[in-house]
Amino acid sequence: MKRIFAREEYCLACRLCEIHCIVKHSKSKRVVSAMRDEKDTLVQSVRVEEQGRSSFAVQCRHCKDAPCIDACIAGAMARDPGGAVACNSDRCVGCWSCIMVCPAGAITKSATGKVASKCDLCADSAVPACVENCPNEALIYEEG
Repeated sequence: MKRIFAREEYCLACRLCEIHCIVKHSKSKRVVSAMRDEKDTLVQSVRVEEQGRSSFAVQCRHCKDAPCIDACIAGAMARDPGGAVACNSDRCVGCWSCIMVCPAGAITKSATGKVASKCDLCADSAVPACVENCPNEALIYEEG
């Protein structure tokens, strides 16, 4: 299964991965509209962490042995047909067990704060938006 890998030595902390994630998951699919009109209703599934001169993007690693799946009391966390870990928001009860056990710290609360939110690898695209729009190739999408 393909996964996203961060190469911190190439990351400039430009946060374009965050912006393109928000836009990809917006209703408008337009940068200005999404950032101006929809920002409060969207949560990016990637975030840039910085410490000193080091920075890198953090998102779900779709772990082979995903602790979030085992911890989910409602069965909302499960593998999709492609092997990615997905969250079914209709089944999520907001217990936050997945957030507590995620080794990458990549699962967050949705904009409503009622269900979990995480990277879906832009399931309807060949390449995730964060990877496709990273100007310095700090994010790569490959088998792993």
